[in-house]
Amino acid sequence: MSIKRSLLSVPFRFCNMALIFFLLIGINAFAADPEVSDSDEAVKAGESLFNANCKTCHKLDQKFTGPALRGVSDRRDIAWIQSFVKNSQKVIQSGDPTATALFAEFNNTVMPAHQFLSDDDVMNLLSYIEFGGKEEAAATPAEGAAGAATATGGVPSEYLTIILAVLVVVLLLILIVLGLIVSVLTKYLNKQPLEEDDKEFINQKTDLKKVFRSDAFIIIITAIVIALVAKTAIDGLFSVGVQQGYQPTQPIAFSHKLHAGDKEIPCQYCHTGVEIGRSANIPSPNICMNCHMHIQNVEGKEGVSTEIQKIYDAIDNDQPIEWVRVHNLPDLAYFNHSQHVKVGQIECQTCHGPIEEMEVVGQHSALTMGWCIDCHRKTDIQTAGNEYYDKLVQLHAESKSKDALKVKDIGGLECAKCHY
Repeated sequence: MSIKRSLLSVPFRFCNMALIFFLLIGINAFAADPEVSDSDEAVKAGESLFNANCKTCHKLDQKFTGPALRGVSDRRDIAWIQSFVKNSQKVIQSGDPTATALFAEFNNTVMPAHQFLSDDDVMNLLSYIEFGGKEEAAATPAEGAAGAATATGGVPSEYLTIILAVLVVVLLLILIVLGLIVSVLTKYLNKQPLEEDDKEFINQKTDLKKVFRSDAFIIIITAIVIALVAKTAIDGLFSVGVQQGYQPTQPIAFSHKLHAGDKEIPCQYCHTGVEIGRSANIPSPNICMNCHMHIQNVEGKEGVSTEIQKIYDAIDNDQPIEWVRVHNLPDLAYFNHSQHVKVGQIECQTCHGPIEEMEVVGQHSALTMGWCIDCHRKTDIQTAGNEYYDKLVQLHAESKSKDALKVKDIGGLECAKCHY
């Protein structure tokens, strides 16, 4: 190739390089992260997604089970966020240093996969994270604690009764003190040289008719009536769904006092599911027949007793015994017997009361949300011999807490533990 031709080719090479350079810039421009929308529609859609999928473990402006989320679109690429939200374990297993560091920082807590979310869903989620939830950021810890206390327990009925009683007592004391003051002043003024009009005014008698017709008396009586009606209404609201003391008559007069108390039969013998499943389950007639095939009557009497005969009839007719359910939680609450009895080592009497003393079973405890939460606040975790809790015990010890590890320390106060 001649020198002249080589020199002529330089401008073309330069043009080609410039074209490639501008193409790369254009590609990068088109590949840039999409902007997070601050529109009300996107924020509202993102809030629904956040509450349904993220709220249990994340807060916007403070660390929780997972990291604080606000500002994540500035710290991470959108594509990375979308991949991590949809399947965090896949990103971690790929060796991504950021994902691996996050996983280690939060004690290798596995974040559930959300592969059902589209890229648009993630963008809406980011809209809420960046531009929504401002009231959460403004709330103080004290306000949050107060809100939690209100949500979990409310004001017990007996407290309202005490408050009303105290107000009535205070009102009576004020009236007595005012009466004494008036009496002392009247005696004192009567000893002073006064004009007749003044003496007449001081010694005037109280007209009860005028008192009862006065605006002040009517307002006081109206306020008392409203307070009593309000208290009655609040008591009624607090009792909705509470069946404490419910003791129905059963189709067979089964005595827990005889079986669980006198004969010391373990609860688990009849309620076979209590250690292996969610429900304790009602015993079938077959379980009854393990004993009553041989025990046909009460000691000292002959023939098959009426109540035991009902078991035989149920088996002969292939019909279940229609026991009346006593303890019945609402469908919106999840409770697992095995989690409490087998893992938590909670005695049956903790919830069901002295069942071994009951001729007829009744609901001993309130079984309300406040009752459960109070138990979670007070109950120690049985960690001995259970390796699952080793890391949690270590973290609790590092927090320098003087209390033993309790249910509340492992998520026992989180709404989603019982409602999901």
